[in-house]
Amino acid sequence: MGRKFTIASTAVVTAILVSAFWIFAYNIAVAPGASDGKVTASGQKVTIDPNAQPPVTIAEGVTVGPAGLALPVAGIKSAQLSDTYTQARAGGARLHDAIDIMAPEGTPVVASASGTVEKLFFSQGGGGITAYIRSPDRRWIYYYAHLQGYAPGLAEGQQVRRGQLIGGVGHTGNANPGGPHLHFAIHRMQPGEKWYQGSAINPFPLLAGKKASG
Repeated sequence: MGRKFTIASTAVVTAILVSAFWIFAYNIAVAPGASDGKVTASGQKVTIDPNAQPPVTIAEGVTVGPAGLALPVAGIKSAQLSDTYTQARAGGARLHDAIDIMAPEGTPVVASASGTVEKLFFSQGGGGITAYIRSPDRRWIYYYAHLQGYAPGLAEGQQVRRGQLIGGVGHTGNANPGGPHLHFAIHRMQPGEKWYQGSAINPFPLLAGKKASG
């Protein structure tokens, strides 16, 4: 009886340990470029602790488009994007000059490219909670608008990596509460231009790998 009990107990303990191992292994998500650091899963995001660098948070499910830009809404695929760049806004007074990426409220918004947070700005009648991130060569500004809020600790002057969490999808500013989305724009910058200047280009072909409509 004692020997049978010992065998049974050993089998149960072994099964528990094996199950725990696979649960742990399944929950570890390796983010792009994260192989040089410690990676731990945390719900819809991954915390990366690069060697000798401050920890950063990178969202799970990030897709990188053909131009090397991460799709800025976690879990969204290229095929789900729509080209809204030339759509009319303000009753036809202006063009959109951006694309809207529809997603549930609070879906992680990530940096499409690495750079420096140049401005965190609230525009009541426009983009609401916004972030402007400038590329390292200072030639591009990546603009994220209608955010629900910022990622904890996000600050002006901070260096961010592609895929790093910067906020959540929302409907702040002049966005429709019934259709939360990220308003995403890319501006080509000339030397000396401020964060609110620059010339817009269409992000759709860069993220979707398709020709722009119109």
